[in-house]
Amino acid sequence: MNGQLVNVAVAILYRENKFLMQLRDNIPNIIAPGCWALFGGHIEAGETPEIAVQREVLEEIGYELTAFSQFGIYSDQKAVRYVFQAPLLVPLNELVLSEGWDLDLLTAEDIQQGEYFSQKAGEIRPLATLPQKIMLDFIKTL
Repeated sequence: MNGQLVNVAVAILYRENKFLMQLRDNIPNIIAPGCWALFGGHIEAGETPEIAVQREVLEEIGYELTAFSQFGIYSDQKAVRYVFQAPLLVPLNELVLSEGWDLDLLTAEDIQQGEYFSQKAGEIRPLATLPQKIMLDFIKTL
């Protein structure tokens, strides 16, 4: 890497006191392989974080973000993550997973516990560390 921070936009999507999370593909060379995380991705050249989060969510689950707001910004040595929050206004079965291994609605207790069973994986998988922290921070605000 060239030492520059990567800019990323991610979405916290919630429905009926549960939170939509993605089980990332179990591919060793990606960030947090086989872990539960948030939907989102890199901000492309010329995009604002708001446009990027809308594009990423549409690409990854076929869901059009309309009403959303910024929750916070999380930075570390690798990336600046712009985190947005929005209600999920459709049932889970209307989403089309195009990226990742699985998706599901997790409870606050699941997130606190730090692991969750995936039907598709057939096993309990961990939450990625930073997405878990972001979600716990968000849950505190409710």
